[in-house]
Amino acid sequence: MGVKNDPGWWASPSKVASHFGTSGLAVAAATGITHPIDVLKVRLQMQLVGQRGPLSGMGQTFARVVRKEGARSLYLGLTPALTRSVLYGGLRLGLYEPSKNFCELAFESTNIFMKIASGAVSGVFATLLTNPMEVLKVRLQMNNNARRGAIGELQKIAAKEGVLALWKGVGPEMARAGALTASQLATYDEFKRVRF
Repeated sequence: MGVKNDPGWWASPSKVASHFGTSGLAVAAATGITHPIDVLKVRLQMQLVGQRGPLSGMGQTFARVVRKEGARSLYLGLTPALTRSVLYGGLRLGLYEPSKNFCELAFESTNIFMKIASGAVSGVFATLLTNPMEVLKVRLQMNNNARRGAIGELQKIAAKEGVLALWKGVGPEMARAGALTASQLATYDEFKRVRF
């Protein structure tokens, strides 16, 4: 796909908005459906912190959370999760094509390495911008007493730990997202070209 022959979705502002929006909404819809599983994952990952005794499995953790905290606790942190999903999904998927076509213009190449680089850049950039929502989501998922909501938790983190605390873990997450996005989108792009 050459830039000169196919202007693509970035040709007009309405197409750009539609592409970013649909990408973000698709990720948000999946996030909303799978959020209770994410809460359980976080609880399982953190269960050794300050606890003694045998580890619980997913079924035991689910039963304990619902019994002790109520079914609503499976949706702790949903607001920042959905916010991050819209932004992350829109940026990660939405930035891939323009960065790929930038690489085509800059390096006059459409090979797989340009696609990998474009995917890595879009994944890293999206993660850097949305990491505060990820930190906020995890904090809310771990704290069933966080009745103040996302804004209150955000203020608490900034006041007690400083604003930079919102980027805790961003290095490994950018590395993971860059590798994941690079491999996922470059592979997807290559498979689209194959005719079966």
